[in-house]
Amino acid sequence: MKSWWIAFVVLTILTWGAYVPTVHHGQKELGANSALRAFLFIGLAYFVLAAVVLIGVRFFEMEAWSFPRSGVVLSFVGGLLGAAGALGIVFAFKYGGKPIVVPPLVFAGAPIMATLVTMIWDRPEGRIHPLFILGICMAAGGAALVLRFKPAGAAHAPAPVKAVVAQPSEVASEQHTG
Repeated sequence: MKSWWIAFVVLTILTWGAYVPTVHHGQKELGANSALRAFLFIGLAYFVLAAVVLIGVRFFEMEAWSFPRSGVVLSFVGGLLGAAGALGIVFAFKYGGKPIVVPPLVFAGAPIMATLVTMIWDRPEGRIHPLFILGICMAAGGAALVLRFKPAGAAHAPAPVKAVVAQPSEVASEQHTG
């Protein structure tokens, strides 16, 4: 059971890898100017999944049912950071980002940020291996290559379509002439 963590890493890779394109298509299906509506359903999904998991944890007594304050606060802040990241992705699409560019930038940049925050929070012991630093630089270089050599047409999204709403007077005049 020592290697269960690897299964959860694979689960995260698969789900987060499908997350951004799925959010993009959901946002498109909701229509013009749908960023906040998409974000509403992303948040609802987090809530539903958390509720189901908590019911399972409680029912099967998988964990103790205690909530130390520091754990609650840090977990809540982590949730806020995750939600803010989801909002960032939603707005990236709203303002012209494409699914072929947004995920590689997010998933190259986020691990670099996570590594830096972790190294500040849980300072590593001893000297950092140069190949570790090379790996971080390669991730940053990969993001730069994505930006530099993105496929044609990936630079800009089409301008948002504005909803056309007929004025009551226009509707009334059409009813009399039609």
